[in-house]
Amino acid sequence: MGAYIVRRLGQSLIVILGVICITFAISRVVGNPVVLLLPAEATEEQRVALMKDLGLDKPMYVQLGIYISKVARLDFGRSFRSGEPAMKLLLDRVPASLYLCFAGTLLSVCIALPLGIISAIKRGTIFDRVGMTIALLGQSIPGFWAGIMMILLFAVKLRWLPPSGYGPPQYVILPAVTLAFFFAAATARMTRSNILDVLDMEYVRYARLKGVPERIVILRHVLRNTFIGILNIVALQAGLLLGGAVITEFIFSWPGIGRLSLDAIYNRDYPVVQATVILAAAFFVVLNLLVDIVHIATDPRIRKQ
Repeated sequence: MGAYIVRRLGQSLIVILGVICITFAISRVVGNPVVLLLPAEATEEQRVALMKDLGLDKPMYVQLGIYISKVARLDFGRSFRSGEPAMKLLLDRVPASLYLCFAGTLLSVCIALPLGIISAIKRGTIFDRVGMTIALLGQSIPGFWAGIMMILLFAVKLRWLPPSGYGPPQYVILPAVTLAFFFAAATARMTRSNILDVLDMEYVRYARLKGVPERIVILRHVLRNTFIGILNIVALQAGLLLGGAVITEFIFSWPGIGRLSLDAIYNRDYPVVQATVILAAAFFVVLNLLVDIVHIATDPRIRKQ
């Protein structure tokens, strides 16, 4: 068990290091920040001085080493636009993104799990067809269109909820529903698939042959043995929600890291973009690592590895 955890920790560090190297390479490929920071009438001496100040005059491998050492200290440099530390700008937006991520994940789970479980148990019935039709619609309708339609209906026409902004709980309802609309559909389909796999297992058939009540079969034998698979799905969706809410945050003017990263991309503010990408990747990796640890604690087969 200990060796497995150490191996997974090593793999997680390698993934994060790979993300750091990729963000560094992309930031160097997309263009020279000196062109952005200096006016068109700047002299060559000013350009050279700024390149030296930013460390862009050094060989690429030296720049990469310096960059990795700074990232290890959570130093992503200063924003080209505001001049503030990129990490500070990011940390100011993290609470809003986590709030939206938690609300969207909770709503997605509350919709997807009952829908997937009922569709699997009632396979081939009207419940299954209706549930999977809803899931198909959820995956087919673009999130930005769903968000705009909900603003028009619930904010403009009915005036039940605010159309955008950040504040009391009513402000998070529309963006959370927009996020959950797609992810609940995907989670419901995968939950149904996992449960159907377990329903075909021999021990489930044996329990039914013994006369165990169907409710006990579902709770003790089916759901208990699909818990890890469902947990993996939910963790994956939570990671995607944190890093993939860019359009939703833009539509609803939500002050999260998605909106921050979109503004940084438009402004070619590379330090902020790099910090956002690395933080989102680290969150995703840590979330999956925690799920693996839970998997080890509940599955004795992995514990022996």
